[in-house]
Amino acid sequence: MGEPLRFEVLGPVRVMRAGDELDLGFPQQRALLALLLTHTGRTVQTGEILDVLWAERPPATARAVVRRYVGALRRLLEPELPPRAPGRRLLRRPGGYLLEAHGDEVDLLRFRELTRQGKRAAATGRAQTAAGRFTEALAEWRGPVVAMGIPQAAREHVQFTAVERELRDTASLAADAALRCDRAELVLPALRRATALDPLDEPLHARLVLSLAACGLQAEALKAYDDVRRRLAADLGITPGPELAAAHTSVLRQEVGRLRSGPTVHLGRAAPVVRVAQAKTPRVPHPSFAGRRLELGWLEAQSGGDESAVVLIGGMAGVGKSALAAHWAHRAADRFPDGRLHVDLRGSDPERPALDPGEALHGLLTALSVPESGVPDGPAARAGLYRTLLAGRRALVVLDDALSTEQLGPLLPGSPGCLTVVTSRNALPGLVASGARPLRLDPLTAEDARAMLARRLGPDRVAAEPGAADEIVARCGRLPLALAAVAARSAARRDVTLAELVAELRAHEGDLEFFSGGGDGEGGDDEGAGGDVRAALLGSSRILSPQAALLFRLLPRHPGPDLTPATAAGLAGVPVRRARLLLGELADAHLVTEHAPARYSLHPLVRAHAAELAAEHGPSTPT
Repeated sequence: MGEPLRFEVLGPVRVMRAGDELDLGFPQQRALLALLLTHTGRTVQTGEILDVLWAERPPATARAVVRRYVGALRRLLEPELPPRAPGRRLLRRPGGYLLEAHGDEVDLLRFRELTRQGKRAAATGRAQTAAGRFTEALAEWRGPVVAMGIPQAAREHVQFTAVERELRDTASLAADAALRCDRAELVLPALRRATALDPLDEPLHARLVLSLAACGLQAEALKAYDDVRRRLAADLGITPGPELAAAHTSVLRQEVGRLRSGPTVHLGRAAPVVRVAQAKTPRVPHPSFAGRRLELGWLEAQSGGDESAVVLIGGMAGVGKSALAAHWAHRAADRFPDGRLHVDLRGSDPERPALDPGEALHGLLTALSVPESGVPDGPAARAGLYRTLLAGRRALVVLDDALSTEQLGPLLPGSPGCLTVVTSRNALPGLVASGARPLRLDPLTAEDARAMLARRLGPDRVAAEPGAADEIVARCGRLPLALAAVAARSAARRDVTLAELVAELRAHEGDLEFFSGGGDGEGGDDEGAGGDVRAALLGSSRILSPQAALLFRLLPRHPGPDLTPATAAGLAGVPVRRARLLLGELADAHLVTEHAPARYSLHPLVRAHAAELAAEHGPSTPT
């Protein structure tokens, strides 16, 4: 693409070559470049260009002027280009023009990529990593978007105000993540700048108030609230809404430290089954459920408010997401007097497609006593009736094994007093970005894993062979589904000691066949399920893109405990930038864990699954 350039639009529009700033020419020519940069890699239609450059009435010569501007910019960006050559930077396309640039050349593209990484980290409960990524993204923001040397009318065009909206949204996400990990000082400068962009944005000001208080600036937090309260009254004639008022109350009560997402917890196979407590027997938690004290406490804290809330329980296949949701729903039943609903969305079912939202809504409406003749035909009408029926009620909705944010959208009640608990092995960053509170489940602690084994096998049997029990826990990687499978084998052969079971596990090291079978057939991928670890992991790996699937099959070749993007790039023969994206895809599917920034690890049973796939398909090129 020629000599590297640095393009900047998150502030004054600038182009740098080898440290020198280029003269971008006339104000409208600068505006044209800024517009192309906001759409880097995509065609901008000529009509859109005319609308930005001449908002009211373009002159008859407007298209010729645009062509002249394009020619001048092309010569500026590629000075060695022969006359009339098309170049490789600014390209003519049917109906418009396209600017080509690498992602690391444009501040807006770097901002968007870092924001995407932050959303993924937030979706998998890594608040500190998320706060870091969001802060890095906001560091690209140098001042008012496309400021200086651009006509005022062009600066106010929706194409550029939309970029400002992106900046405000990321500042809001950054504040949420920073408050969760007690690092509000990271985002305070960007929050101040973001609230200045929109002095009437109540949710953003609520986060500024909380962040100021979290930094120990109590008086300034109260003043910030009073300032926006006065503006709302003067400009709109309204009082602060619930979110801003709640932030103010929290500061007055000095409760900001308690707003973080709990302790340092990483923030059915049958039917479609829909159950309501009064109508049918809701799903009962499995009797072998053990531990998860911190996570249960975190869930308790989410159910106390009157607002509508969504909780996302995420984690790898077999880690116990469905079991935790069922156990807590049973425990919290008295808080939801208007009933409990449970839907298996089949997002990871290896044998059947994910449940269509329209079909799920049909079941929900039936459970809410709507007769078959009263169920509307279209999904939009069904969703509207569903939300109407839940309005004013205090109900708990469990949406188990979700595939995507799109599948979930119509199923979220949105009614004050309703709590929705979603489980998914996919990260669902869109759901988190829209306000869902993430809780990532890791494998059980060694103590909780032993407790689960004791519930399955009997405490006397485990107490009689503590060393063997500990080795079973270790060889199962503390994964509930694997522990359930091994316990089922042992329960079926009472004459086999735990030491003999350990010997069999050693003989089958790296082989998932030993972890098939067991369980009792409850829905989901938790410890109460069919106990087939291979099938559960296949539900995650089968949805990978071809290149990510190839990298996944290559990972067992790396002997060390940690993996970096550079290591992955060497394994797959791709650039480091591409390897970073592929590892992100694997992390979104919870097949690798980013336990520190840019450092990834594999659960031992996931490594065994990758090795089996490599043996079956071969670590060849992606198909």
